[in-house]
Amino acid sequence: MERFSNLNSILAFVIVAREGSVSRAADVLNLTQPAVSHQIRRLSEDIGVTLFTRTPRGLDLTPDAQHLLPKAEEVLRVMAEFRRAASQHSDHISGTLRLGTIIDPEFIRLGRLLSQLGASNPRITTELVHGVSGEILERILRRQVDAGYYLAAPDQLEALPSETELHAQKLADFAYRIIAPPGWDARVAGAGWAELARLPWIGTPEVSVHNRLLSRIFAEHDCQQNTVAQVDHEASMLEMVRSGVGLSLCRESIALHQRQSNGVVICETLSVPASLGVLTLKDRLEDPLIAAFFDQLSAVWSPIS
Repeated sequence: MERFSNLNSILAFVIVAREGSVSRAADVLNLTQPAVSHQIRRLSEDIGVTLFTRTPRGLDLTPDAQHLLPKAEEVLRVMAEFRRAASQHSDHISGTLRLGTIIDPEFIRLGRLLSQLGASNPRITTELVHGVSGEILERILRRQVDAGYYLAAPDQLEALPSETELHAQKLADFAYRIIAPPGWDARVAGAGWAELARLPWIGTPEVSVHNRLLSRIFAEHDCQQNTVAQVDHEASMLEMVRSGVGLSLCRESIALHQRQSNGVVICETLSVPASLGVLTLKDRLEDPLIAAFFDQLSAVWSPIS
C-alpha cells in the first residue's frame, strides 16, 4: 500500500513555509529542530517532491512546493473543521487553552475568568504564557498561543481587526499617568511633552505598550525621549522611579497609590488614554475552546468598565 504522510508532516511543511526557517518553525511547533527536519524529510520522501531549497535568507519553497502549499493548508483547515464539528456534538469541550497574559492578574481579572471557565468547562485546562503586549501579539500570529491580552492606544486596538487576520475584543478603557521621583514636583509642574522629553526617562522594550504610546506622542511633538535606563518589568520600573532615576508611564490607579504610599510625583496636566483587549486569530473563533473562553470573558467583563 502506498504510504501517506501524517498531519504532523503536513503541519511542519506549512509552518516552515510560513516562517522561512526550521528553527523558527520549531519554536512555533514547540518541537526540536531535528524533529521538524525529520517531518519535512518524511513528507518529501512520501510524495517524491523536493519542498525547499536553502538560500542565504533561509529556506525557499520550490516551484512544486508553491503549488502544493495551498493544498496542504486546505488539509489542515478541513481537519480543524472536523475537530470543531466533533467537539460541538460532544457533551463536553476538552483540550488545553494556551493563553497569553500581561501585567498583573488582578487588572486583567484573570483569577475570576479562569475560575468561571473551569467551572463551566471542567475538561478545559489552561496553559499561561506571560509577556508584554507585543510579545503576546507575536505569539498569537505565530499560533504559539490561542488567545492573549493586549494593551494599545484606543484607536490602535480598534484598527487591529481591519489591518490583520486578528479578532480583537475590547475589555476596558483606562489612563496612564506620568510619574516622577519624590521631590521632582517643580521639574514636572506644568510641563508639556517637549519639556518632559528632556528629563531622564526609564525606557521599556519596543514591543511594550509604554514604548508604543510614548514613541507616538513624542513623534507627534517632534521631540526625542531622553532614555537613561530600560526595564521590562513593572515592579522594577516603579522601584527606579522611587529611587530617583527618572520618569515613567504608570497606570493611573497604581500612580495614585504610589503617590500616597511612596511620595512619587504625578504630572497633573497630562494623561495617556489606553485600552485593554483580548486578541485571537479570526480563523480560530469557531474553535470550541476559543468560543468557550470568549463566552466567559464576556461574562467577566460585561458591562465594559
